Amino acid sequence: MKDGFEPVFDSNSTILILGSFPSVLSFKQGFYYGNPRNRFWGLMQEIFGGQIDSIPNKKQLILNNKIALWDIVLNGENMNNGKESSSDSNLKCEIVADIPWIIKNSKIKKVICNGKKAYELYCNYYPELVDIAVCLPSTSPANVRFDKDSWVNELSK
Repeated sequence: MKDGFEPVFDSNSTILILGSFPSVLSFKQGFYYGNPRNRFWGLMQEIFGGQIDSIPNKKQLILNNKIALWDIVLNGENMNNGKESSSDSNLKCEIVADIPWIIKNSKIKKVICNGKKAYELYCNYYPELVDIAVCLPSTSPANVRFDKDSWVNELSK
C-alpha cells in the first residue's frame, strides 16, 4: 500500500477537484496529474492562465483560483498482474480522504470529481455530501470520451 499526496488548499478554496489516486507517473514526479499526456494542467492553464512549468507554479495557479486538489484514496494500491498500474479499475482503497475536514477548513462549496471512480468512492463514503458533488469526465489520457466543455462550464460558474 502507498500513501497519496497531501491536499493542496487554503482557507479561501471554494472548489475541491477530487481525483482517485496518483498515477505511476504522478508518483515519480511527486505531484498531482504528473503524466504529461493528462489533460488536467493544460486545461487549468487554458481556463485560468498562469504557469504550469513547475510544481510551485501549479500550486500557485490552483490556489490563486480558489481551487483545492486532493485524491479520494489516501492510502491504497493500484496493481495489475503484480505490476504497478495507473488504471482505476485496479485500484484498492485502504484509507479515504477526510472530505468533511477539508470543507471545514476552507470555503469549499463544490466538489468536482475527476472521473467516475473518484465520484463512486466519494458517494460511497460521503453520501451526506453528494449534493455538492459533480462527476466530470476524467482528464486521463486513457479517457477517449473526455469532454473539455463540461470542465470549462463547471469551472466558469
